[in-house]
Amino acid sequence: MKISKEEVLHVAKLARLNLTQEETQRLMADMESIIGFADKLNELDTDGVVPTAHAIPMQNAFREDEIKESYPREEILKNAPSTDGDGFLIPKVVE
Repeated sequence: MKISKEEVLHVAKLARLNLTQEETQRLMADMESIIGFADKLNELDTDGVVPTAHAIPMQNAFREDEIKESYPREEILKNAPSTDGDGFLIPKVVE
């Protein structure tokens, strides 16, 4: 598929790029090769091919929710600079 200079300049404008004449020509060639590659992929027969999200078959990777014991509060708070016994004390940052 042929890409016109106007199409390249339109995309450049959307991307807020100022292109030189040389850059415009180079991008025309690059975009043509990218679209040519995509066109080649469209020639493949994909009937019966299941779309994949992963390269290997996967089931649900999430574990079941289970209630577990938490760490003891005293253990968590022992390295805190200051506590009120139940939680962390931090300096006031909003007036």
